[in-house]
Amino acid sequence: MMFINAKDIKFNENFEELLGRGTMDIANVSAIVGGMINEIRIDKNSALKSHIAKFDNWTPTSDEDLKISTESMEHAYNNIDDKLKSALHLAYDRIKKYHEKQKPKSWFDTEDNGTILGQKVTAVDSAGLYIPGGKAAYPSSLLMNVIPAQVAGVQEIVICTPTPDNEPNELLLAACHLCGVDQVYKVGGASAIAAMAYGTETIPKVDVITGPGNIFVATAKKMVFGDVNIDMIAGPSEIGILADDSANANHLAIDLLSQAEHDEMASSILITPSQKLADAVKIELENWLVKLPRQEIARKSIEERGAIIVTQDMEEAIKLMNDIAPEHLEVATLSPFELLPFIKHAGAIFLGHNTPEAIGDYVAGPNHTLPTGGTAKFYSPLGVENFMKKTSIISFSSQAINEIGEECALIANSEGLTAHEQSVRVRLK
Repeated sequence: MMFINAKDIKFNENFEELLGRGTMDIANVSAIVGGMINEIRIDKNSALKSHIAKFDNWTPTSDEDLKISTESMEHAYNNIDDKLKSALHLAYDRIKKYHEKQKPKSWFDTEDNGTILGQKVTAVDSAGLYIPGGKAAYPSSLLMNVIPAQVAGVQEIVICTPTPDNEPNELLLAACHLCGVDQVYKVGGASAIAAMAYGTETIPKVDVITGPGNIFVATAKKMVFGDVNIDMIAGPSEIGILADDSANANHLAIDLLSQAEHDEMASSILITPSQKLADAVKIELENWLVKLPRQEIARKSIEERGAIIVTQDMEEAIKLMNDIAPEHLEVATLSPFELLPFIKHAGAIFLGHNTPEAIGDYVAGPNHTLPTGGTAKFYSPLGVENFMKKTSIISFSSQAINEIGEECALIANSEGLTAHEQSVRVRLK
């Protein structure tokens, strides 16, 4: 783990390394992914089956094998523990309630001369949601992607998830039943992105693709963007923590590890003006690490991608964290809301000593699909608007076009577009 003081001579060099944490070597996999996408576009289901055999260790014998039945989803839902079922329902209700408040509305504005201007907001017809599988499956990610699409009013929702050895994750299937989805396909990686972007004999083409994934998924999303819309290019998970002396070192240590256990490439960064707190967190990290079932993953993440930075004051700490623009940002200080106006860049902000990042992953309500690698400087969390589009509305009366039509025609004339000019002039009195 990187332990550095902002006063260190080599601080700028070390900090630049942290800023580059989200860099994905997309160039190295682009040729592979591009080839896979092209195969799906040409050979469709045939290529899908070949890719599944290669990467997921089973071979579909028919097109129907690609789809997960609604009966198996219902069976999985009926067989999960009642307490867990109740927890999933709680999460569903809270996520839905939060996202319903996000839904944009159409609007119209009428001027005295009869001009009507407005904006019509419409859901896309179809959405493709990628839900990771393999080493781990995340029903929470399914809820976070399906619910905003449903709130937006998307009529056709398509889900792709890898199923190694043809063994779908039962909890993921239960979440599918809870959400009421009926199109779930056993396809993962770049193959799934290509299938949803261009369609096959079984998987329909969609308008927008959302959801997290590895570098192959991220590269595929980048390559199909423009043929379909996407949410963002997401990299490994990360957490940043701003803390002062009022913070509990034991709590901060496990919060840092909550992201480290995701992936060896995950980043966990604490910035504090308190040397005492930094030293205490360092000790608590080791105390927690030996207890974690995913210790090997978390340890590699902390050792290679983690950092504790001690600053001169909280103002400097906030400046550095804004430069990092973390996916998740915890503010563990005595008066966190006082710092909020100065925090500019983060995917999600967790304020106060009783708000661990994990509460946002599952039941708080806001979406946990967030920008990573510093892209919180220009990306937003996944939300209802990702599944909607805006259309401008324009209506002019005779009076209205006569009032400003001459100016319009003049500008058109200055651009040398005669038909534009005359299409206005023929309407002028």
